[in-house]
Amino acid sequence: FSPQHLDNDTVSGSNWITENNVQHSLSQTAKTTRKPYCGYTEQTLSKREQAEQESLLAAIQWPKPPDGKIPFAQSTDPTHSDFVIVKPSRFFKVGDQLEVLVRMKDFQGKPKQYGGDYLQARIHSPGLKAGAAGRIVDCHNGLYKVFFTLLWPGEVKVSVSLVHPSEAIQVLLRLREERPDRVYFKSSFKSGRYSETTECNVCLPAGLPVCNFTDLYTGEPWFCYKPRKLSCASRINHAKGGYLKGLLTQEESLFFQSDVNIKRPILSSGPDSVIVKPKAFTDSSSMGRAEDLTASPSGYYYEDQWRSRTHWIHNFNKSEDITECLQGKVIHLFGDSTIRQWFEYLTAFVPDLVEFNLGSPKNVGPFMSVDLKHNILLKFRCHGPPIRFSTVFSSELRYIANELNSIVGGRNTVVAITIWSHFSTFPVEVYIRRLRNIRRAVLQLLDRSPKTAIVIRTANVQELGPEVSLFNSDWYSFQLDSVMRKMFSGIAVHFVDAWEMSVAHYLPHNLHPNEIIVKNQIDAFLSYVCPLQT
Repeated sequence: FSPQHLDNDTVSGSNWITENNVQHSLSQTAKTTRKPYCGYTEQTLSKREQAEQESLLAAIQWPKPPDGKIPFAQSTDPTHSDFVIVKPSRFFKVGDQLEVLVRMKDFQGKPKQYGGDYLQARIHSPGLKAGAAGRIVDCHNGLYKVFFTLLWPGEVKVSVSLVHPSEAIQVLLRLREERPDRVYFKSSFKSGRYSETTECNVCLPAGLPVCNFTDLYTGEPWFCYKPRKLSCASRINHAKGGYLKGLLTQEESLFFQSDVNIKRPILSSGPDSVIVKPKAFTDSSSMGRAEDLTASPSGYYYEDQWRSRTHWIHNFNKSEDITECLQGKVIHLFGDSTIRQWFEYLTAFVPDLVEFNLGSPKNVGPFMSVDLKHNILLKFRCHGPPIRFSTVFSSELRYIANELNSIVGGRNTVVAITIWSHFSTFPVEVYIRRLRNIRRAVLQLLDRSPKTAIVIRTANVQELGPEVSLFNSDWYSFQLDSVMRKMFSGIAVHFVDAWEMSVAHYLPHNLHPNEIIVKNQIDAFLSYVCPLQT
């Protein structure tokens, strides 16, 4: 397959642009409203895969503002908007639900009549270093309900923030479909002393000869423009090329202003906290436990320690505890820099775990740490392209699915995976395909070695500005994370909910969460690997 084979009807000015036909009713499948994204025109899906993809895309469909361009003055203004706690002075006890109503207004102070704003919300007690995320329900009329489960006693404060107004989300949607080239990549080709560098991506506009680096096992597409003099086989590396500028019109850029409408607090028009009383006859063992795995929230911080509501978390505060847990095990960490943080934390915290210098590029890997005394091997390897690292050697460009296929597995094998951030600039089908390949390999690994521990670290929120939002917005991450959770539900894998752990914490959002948050992620991870013998 090469991009030249696009059907002519997809092309409008450039092969990147997929026509967005008029919006059909929601009952029709996504198939009718969207032309497939270039590398995907050749994707042959089974009936089951097609049905799954359609239901995944339907599940993350986002409400659209009414037709026509909304002028900035009529877009959502967090300063004019407010929230109220429903019945703030009623008697609350641990375990109760707290409901908050958020009322959106525009810059003229007029109530919004439609939904689609992206919000984040948490409850917290700063003195206790306690916090939990809220569940947000869009009423599609400018009102939002936020539900919190009260999980600790004391004064509990509510915080709500507008991440993006609905008008900005429409821009993010357009960019995701029409500008998947907004982050571009490059490869160097080398023979003797002569080298050339060309542009690469999941899909390239037609017109020039390309090198087809589509993976033979997974079918993952990857292309580079062919160097003028060198062969495709002479590719030596992969790297991030850059980020496109000038993606927005003047009007659109008004929807992305740091101190106006990106991650701005929405204030309460009344009390913003409630007093929570302890449960009567506290049975501490059941305190805040939720039976089902889709519990909202999945956990909460108390004294800066994350407590899951679905399983016990043991705090690995001493390095010996970690050594004892991992003794005799091989731990494979696959993914992006947010799981490389796990490698760095464990290597720094456990004295006997010593990094073995493989001569890999800094921050890229692969990396390996060894504890010879306790027979522990810890490895990190980044996921395959698209990945915005610089520079990965061609021989180290591996897909997670293929790596999993080469693992024997068993009770002394631990696998942890995270893959999300580098897919935010592409249509969701690109991500679904990648997860489908990884999931197949995970199921095969569990089939041949059911005792293998497999953990998936979710996405997390991050600091956003006008630039970052167009490439890596939390909204993109949230959409991908929702897809990932659905695709891996009902499989014997464990989740470390890095998403809620980053939303619920008092520290400012960061793509690479602070060490205290990483420590809590590691505690959750190791509690799956070494569950307390009860």
